[in-house]
Amino acid sequence: MTDEHKKFRKIGKQYASHETVNHGSKEYARGNVNTNTIEGVFLIFKRGMQGVYQHCDASHLHRYLAEFDFRYNNRVALEINDRQRADSILSGVSGKRLTYQTIA
Repeated sequence: MTDEHKKFRKIGKQYASHETVNHGSKEYARGNVNTNTIEGVFLIFKRGMQGVYQHCDASHLHRYLAEFDFRYNNRVALEINDRQRADSILSGVSGKRLTYQTIA
């Protein structure tokens, strides 16, 4: 689901279905078709980048996005508490070693 921007026309062809809402005509939802979820994700990412990190090198963008993806998918609204979130983080790093050379 996207808005009507022409950049999304080609992207939509890759999927079984592609629905749009026309923000230009003040249409923000039509039944189950909306862009609220992705706009919420972008808002969380934008706030984090402006308030916490303030700068993101393009070579590390995928790491920042992965962090915010984790945060969004493990939030209180999905009934995931701090303990569950911490357990999930620790299970993901168990047995792994990250060095500066690996990052750079």
